[in-house]
Parts: sequence; structure tokens; C-alpha cells
Amino acid sequence: MLESTVESGKILLAEPFMLDPNFKRSAVLLCDHSKEEGSVGFILNKPLQTKIDELIEEFPEFDAEVYFGGPVQMDTVHYLHNVGNLLEESIEVCRGVYWGGDFEKLKFLVAQEMIKPHQIRFFVGYSGWSEGQLADELSYGSWVVANMDANYVFKSEPDTLWQSIMNNKGNTYSVIAQMPEDISWN
Repeated sequence: MLESTVESGKILLAEPFMLDPNFKRSAVLLCDHSKEEGSVGFILNKPLQTKIDELIEEFPEFDAEVYFGGPVQMDTVHYLHNVGNLLEESIEVCRGVYWGGDFEKLKFLVAQEMIKPHQIRFFVGYSGWSEGQLADELSYGSWVVANMDANYVFKSEPDTLWQSIMNNKGNTYSVIAQMPEDISWN
């Protein structure tokens, strides 16, 4: 896939036999992409089996699962949501998906039940590429670029997300989506 087709708001799907355990069968939403400064994204399909209110002590009680966003800065928490109109300083990544925003206001809105768990997804760490790194990985065929749909963040099952997005691309990608994770399963 050509570098020119990569932009914020696109999905990067790991090629089916990627060995890196951080990215195996991952679907990464690219939230910031610059050829000069690098790229930032979040893995959408790797839940950590913990809730945000268990992870952050001062967070109000909230039944929202936390996901592994990527291997960079694992001591940080990020969030994607669909309430950009309520949360100042959030950045629109694509239609219906916003990144970040005022954290204190977020806690207030959660405590007031103005934001529900299905409207937000939290991530520990992020996926990052330095200048030119993503272009190199794309030229090696490490990633398949796909269009984003807000449902991928807010209404999908993590364990089938990679396969669903690959299948939605159609043609050859539908065949790739059916490939087992381990070719010895064939």
C-alpha cells in the first residue's frame, strides 16, 4: 500500500503472519500521521481484562474495559470516544471518533453519568512510528490499510475485529481473513 494512502483516521491491519506479539492480528486506528514527525495509533482489539476505575485510583466507578494501545509509553493512558461535543480539547480522528480531551472534565462527565462505557475506550500505551518507519513497514507489506468505521471502536468484538475489517475490504482480503493464525492448523 502506498504511503500516500495512509492518513489519520485509517486502520492498519497487521499482515496475517506478523510475528511481533504486540501486533499479531492487530487492528490499529491511526490517530496522528505525519511523514515528517511520525505516527501514533491505538490497537483496537487487545483488551487487558481490567477496568479503568481499577487502573486509575481517583477515577469514578465506571465499567469500561482498558485495552493495550501499543508498546510505547506503557505508563500512559489514552482514550477514544464519541462525545467530542462534550469534551473540550478532544481531537476528531474521523467521523464519530475523537481522541483525548480534558481529563478532569471526563471524570466529571463519567461521575454524572453523561458518558457511558459504550461511548469510550481506554488504552494503556500507544503504537508509534518514527519518521519514515511506517512507510518502510508498508513497503515491506507488514500492514494492510483499511477505512475506518466508528463501529470498529464502539460496537465490535475485539476477538473478531481484525478478521471483520479484513473481510470488509473484500476480494483477496476476504480470503486472507479466513486464514488461520497458525498455518499448521491448515
